[in-house]
Amino acid sequence: MTDAQTQIKTTVDANDVVLFMKGTKTMPQCGFSSRVAGVLNFMGVEYTDVNVLADEGVRQGIKDYSDWPTIPQLYVKGEFVGGCDIITEMTLSGELDTLFTEKGVSFDKDAADKIREANG
Repeated sequence: MTDAQTQIKTTVDANDVVLFMKGTKTMPQCGFSSRVAGVLNFMGVEYTDVNVLADEGVRQGIKDYSDWPTIPQLYVKGEFVGGCDIITEMTLSGELDTLFTEKGVSFDKDAADKIREANG
């Protein structure tokens, strides 16, 4: 494991929800990162954001760590969940609510329902 991958593993293991993204949760730097951060922010999920633009080692390391070619990447309780398209689909189908509930991650169910209503 590279130093970056060790750092990634430590971050994923130490936090319930981690979003590896371009930019930060308050200032996303790409549309895909903005969409996933927006969903998590709107649903009131407490999460750690990792700006891959700040460290080239982490930017490439996260792709190798997950064997997933794109960013953003969402991890819940140490498990890779997916990128923007998967998180969007899971949000709209209610699967993300189920995952958060099963993993004991608190979120605003009413906010999740509002997302589905707005996109229904």
